[in-house]
Amino acid sequence: MIVVMAALVTRICGDSAARAATTERVVADRITGLAIGGADPVAFFTKGRTTIGRPDVEASEAGVIWRFENVDNRAFFLAHPEIYGPQFGGYDPVDVARGVAYAGNPRFWLIAGQRLYLFGREESRDAFAADPASVLREARDRWPQLEETLAR
Repeated sequence: MIVVMAALVTRICGDSAARAATTERVVADRITGLAIGGADPVAFFTKGRTTIGRPDVEASEAGVIWRFENVDNRAFFLAHPEIYGPQFGGYDPVDVARGVAYAGNPRFWLIAGQRLYLFGREESRDAFAADPASVLREARDRWPQLEETLAR
């Protein structure tokens, strides 16, 4: 059981960005269909850290499966997925600003302007934190065209 749990944590938090789909509007693991590696998107706001959701507390939204730590977080998310879900479908906003869809990783995250952003690399998160307004201006300009190139 411990080995299985360790493998699960490694799978979820390890290199999930590399296995994430990059041809979908919302980043999801190709094998499990889980958004953001099974992390609870609401917990980033309430706990200030990456928290793995439970398999028995799931919801389907935007064509992917989201997991939550508890039913309250699931209810908050379903009422406002535009707030609690990662912006740009979970793609790295620094890369979106460059016109590239690179999957974010729940290990590298930041809340700015009361929105969740995931990054593919620590360096991207740091660049975003240094000048979020500039990055977001470029990313918002490029996102509609980039989003259209992703599968529906």
